[in-house]
Amino acid sequence: MTTPSPLHTSYDLAGLTLPNRVVMAPMTRVRAAADGLATPSMATYYAQRATAGLIVSEGVQPSLQGQSNPGTPGLHTDEQVASWRPVTDAVHANGGRIFAQLMHGGRVSHPDTTGLHPVGPSAIPATGQVFTPTGMADAPVPRELATDEVPAEASSYADAATRAVDAGFDGVELHGANGYLITQFLASGSNRRTDRYGGSVANRIRFAVEAVSGVVDAVGGRRTGIRLSPGSGIWGAEETDARETYLALLAELAPLDLAYVHLEATTDEDVLVDLRRAWPGTLVVNPVHPGSPKQADREAADHWLGLGADLVSFGRAFISNPDLVERLRVNAPIAPFDQATWYAGGDRGYVDYPTHLPETA
Repeated sequence: MTTPSPLHTSYDLAGLTLPNRVVMAPMTRVRAAADGLATPSMATYYAQRATAGLIVSEGVQPSLQGQSNPGTPGLHTDEQVASWRPVTDAVHANGGRIFAQLMHGGRVSHPDTTGLHPVGPSAIPATGQVFTPTGMADAPVPRELATDEVPAEASSYADAATRAVDAGFDGVELHGANGYLITQFLASGSNRRTDRYGGSVANRIRFAVEAVSGVVDAVGGRRTGIRLSPGSGIWGAEETDARETYLALLAELAPLDLAYVHLEATTDEDVLVDLRRAWPGTLVVNPVHPGSPKQADREAADHWLGLGADLVSFGRAFISNPDLVERLRVNAPIAPFDQATWYAGGDRGYVDYPTHLPETA
């Protein structure tokens, strides 16, 4: 007999009742139509996975300037808002709940993708190559934002959050992780500014706090979360003081009464536990480093619930397991994914995975 897991108990997320503590993590799938529009296949994909306690969508650009990858959806035009409504309606019709992840790529972008030159806190390129419509290309040197330009990039999250609610999302998650714009301001390796947005920890966290505060003012703290990846160094956004930086950031965010903070396991466990102790609200943990080939499983989830996480997010396991919640409940094997189809476009490897447990499970 399978031992029950706390994963399958209900949870009150800022007034939103979740039937379980399983979160579908945000994952870029590069299936949007031209002009950043959501599609009927995206509605099918998310609706298939609506048994998750909460779905967090793929990264959605809050502005054209904020677009990182080609083939990704936006929330900065009326047409994009209208295209998302069938997606959120489909999730809700299947009994689910969905937040939109707002992702500003900052320097992790390319003019061939947006027609605009990427911006960042400093004129330092991301490490490695970025996606473009014609293939991979070296990350360009971004244009350093002037001090008086920074608030407009911060406010783009609030503008998109308002559109997300209009599109039927239950809330939004700011992407403050994995080397994108918020992380670029947080990390000393990518932020060499000498104004009020750079230098000290207090200055480097300022952009994140302003972005989150603007979203809270726009849609309310109960509709707002943020994802963070302490010490990850992804895209070359290196941090030498992750513990100090993220403890300071959480202290500034605590009075905003957010729906949650979403931490990736990108640093030592003791640092993450310290952050759990410091954060007074709901904590979501993604238990597998994004660079790891492993998939999160029930053992990893139960481990983090035991360390104080309230919810646990699963990424790649949801790609090939629309029925992941049930598989976790009965401790059935998690089906493997086909990595070749992650960003391939089309329905293959997207909406064609079985939605029921195999006979042998």
